[in-house]
Amino acid sequence: MINATKDPGLANKISTVSDGKVKKHIKLAEITYRRNTESDFTEKIEELDRNFNYSSNSDYYWGEPELSLLYGTPLYEQASSSQKLALNHLYWATQYNQTAATEANAVLYNQVTAGVFRAFSDYEALCQELDLETAQERHHIHAFHMMGYKTKKALLGSTFNTSIQGKSYKKNDLRRGVTRRQIFTFNMLGSPLSGFQETALRFVTNKVILRKQAHCYSQYLRELEEKGESIPAQTTGLLGQLAPRPFLQFFTVNCGTSPFLACLFYVTRFMANMLIKNYEYRYSQYYRELEKQGEFIPAPLAVSHYHLLDEAFHTTTSQLIARELYKDFPKPTAYEKFLANLTIYRAQVVVLSGLSGGIPAIFRQDDTFMLSFYRLLQSPVFNMSDREALQWLQKCMCQEHDGFHLTFKYHQRLLSDLRRLFEPIHYLWSGNRQMSVMASGGSIDKAIQNNIKAFEQFSQTIT
Repeated sequence: MINATKDPGLANKISTVSDGKVKKHIKLAEITYRRNTESDFTEKIEELDRNFNYSSNSDYYWGEPELSLLYGTPLYEQASSSQKLALNHLYWATQYNQTAATEANAVLYNQVTAGVFRAFSDYEALCQELDLETAQERHHIHAFHMMGYKTKKALLGSTFNTSIQGKSYKKNDLRRGVTRRQIFTFNMLGSPLSGFQETALRFVTNKVILRKQAHCYSQYLRELEEKGESIPAQTTGLLGQLAPRPFLQFFTVNCGTSPFLACLFYVTRFMANMLIKNYEYRYSQYYRELEKQGEFIPAPLAVSHYHLLDEAFHTTTSQLIARELYKDFPKPTAYEKFLANLTIYRAQVVVLSGLSGGIPAIFRQDDTFMLSFYRLLQSPVFNMSDREALQWLQKCMCQEHDGFHLTFKYHQRLLSDLRRLFEPIHYLWSGNRQMSVMASGGSIDKAIQNNIKAFEQFSQTIT
């Protein structure tokens, strides 16, 4: 089993709400922690990661054909069998690059928020579960990165910018959830704050904005501060793309001071959980079909299946905190409500406001991926010339095809799931409860028009 970090304990913990209400939370947290501790899914993922060899898995689909880059495009229809296999494998590597980046958010903010919840006497089981999930996420991240790296390196050759090496990951990288840039990544970089600015951030948060809650300041952040380390912030994953790094550091301090805003993180984490489940459930179904038929199960597919089982516990935790736990604390101030709603609104804008025509189940515009698609077409998978790559890129991105309709189907399912989660969260703006930005982005016509503009700009930069 995973050895999670033990609760160091606090001398003076604060009682929260009535026993009857707390007992409900404690019971669910205890059940989740016990079941998660007894499972061995993470250990299975570790073993698959350790033994993964691309060539041993290269002749098999890692998921249904629809879980492939460029699925449904004119190019996919003309692709050879080997090219379709490559697109299927690269889709897995692409999606789990995003998953790793998002789970890096959990590695950080699980620790930040557990440091807040530990200031209260009622949430020991919940904090133990968060510690366990943090340990599990580190193993998930390693598996996704290493298996994805080996896959991209094998298929893309010199086209793949080998900015990472299989042995370059250090324990400190995984502790902070560090990820590195590759083809088909979901990164946004920023500049760190100076030491003076970080001190100012802590002062403004603890002494001015949230001064009445300074006693809840996260033990995790306190220990980093004592060591002279910077305020941590992610620049990848769902949260890392919402704002420049200085604002994300401000968000970290806020989540590490206010119990309400600590709960807010789990609203974004639940969004991420559902984003992953939206396509990962299809992998799990495919795994069960192969298992039932006694057929070979590729290692990446098995990782997807076991990850879904691990994430079931994490999703339960996210939902508990996002929908229920925040009610245990004092009602949020106008400032806390505003920051919470701004965060959810930005999450919609950044990662849920469009439809990709080239990456099924991705809900952002394809302008982010134009260069990656172009490099893919010139890679050993297709070996196209500059002119051919541009011509096919236009055909795949700028006209209606089945790939858009497939992503729209995934979009509608996720939209329904998120609306169902957010409806009872009373502090959210109506536009956030109804996911209005995401809903308006679910337009194939709009996606194509955006791609036409993006393609025109992109083609001018390389011709």
